[in-house]
Amino acid sequence: MDDGTATTGGATVVASAVLEPTQRDAALRVLAEAQEVDGRAAVSEQGRLRLRSAEAGRPGVTHFLEVAEDGGATVGYGQLEVPEGDGANPAAELVVAPEARGRGFGRPLVDAVLAEAHRAGREYVDFWVHGGHPAARHLADGYGAELVRELRQMRRTGPQTEAVAFPAGVELRTFRPGEDDAEWLRLNALAFAHHPEQGSWTEQDLADRLAEPWFDPAGFFLAVRDGKVVGFHWTKTHPATATEPALGEVYVVGVDPAEQGSGLGRALTAAGLRHLTGADAAAGERGLDTVLLYVDADNPAAVRVYERLGFTVHEVDLMYRTPYAGKP
Repeated sequence: MDDGTATTGGATVVASAVLEPTQRDAALRVLAEAQEVDGRAAVSEQGRLRLRSAEAGRPGVTHFLEVAEDGGATVGYGQLEVPEGDGANPAAELVVAPEARGRGFGRPLVDAVLAEAHRAGREYVDFWVHGGHPAARHLADGYGAELVRELRQMRRTGPQTEAVAFPAGVELRTFRPGEDDAEWLRLNALAFAHHPEQGSWTEQDLADRLAEPWFDPAGFFLAVRDGKVVGFHWTKTHPATATEPALGEVYVVGVDPAEQGSGLGRALTAAGLRHLTGADAAAGERGLDTVLLYVDADNPAAVRVYERLGFTVHEVDLMYRTPYAGKP
């Protein structure tokens, strides 16, 4: 079902709340080709999950397929999420197929996204530039966009040797799918009330990730005090690729605000790192050499914690706030 089309710059951009299987597969092909060339995903994990389930659609999410007029090949993909309420701007991610870059296909995608957001009553869209790609940054400059967020990917190598010491009265156990879901969602919303993406996770967002091939409850740690979950560290593993070895990830660490300053966050982080980098297979340790994580640059307290644990900046994702300026 097409919600709208726009033709400009030698391409047709189709905006749709849902995608047919052939459309979804064409978009996934563009993403795969871009990742092979760029060495990193052009769309976030959340965006990829929503694309893979695009046949069903998600409230507030619009997909954009850009099709070249000279042959009908899909040369670009975009995704826009318009949140409920007026508190946050819509967020978008775009990618142009490597073989189509440098031919002006980026601008029609941006124009289509801005126009869709405008129809939804929004005058600004926050565009992610993953890896700070120079061409995307140049395109942002052409729209008078403002840099509003820097998300750092940090990495460290070597085993975790620091002893794990939890605050008195806190016990560590692993996540139980189907039993801990509601309690974890409660704490996640509380711990990330300030965070535009993480704090708004729904039951479906959690279920999507629990169904992913990489999910392993043995690497999802919960800190419990008097039967109540007060913190967590969800780890993730990435298989080796042609350009990267197998990697561990500090996927998300959250702590009840009432526990802030107790050392719980550092203890949870250390426990997850030991799980990822330790070599004791009998204890479920993964023996990975390198671990990555993502952290906002404007969270200096978290950055300092990770730096003390040996993490350094590997690359950055940038977010540009772009105004709607009418039809091109």
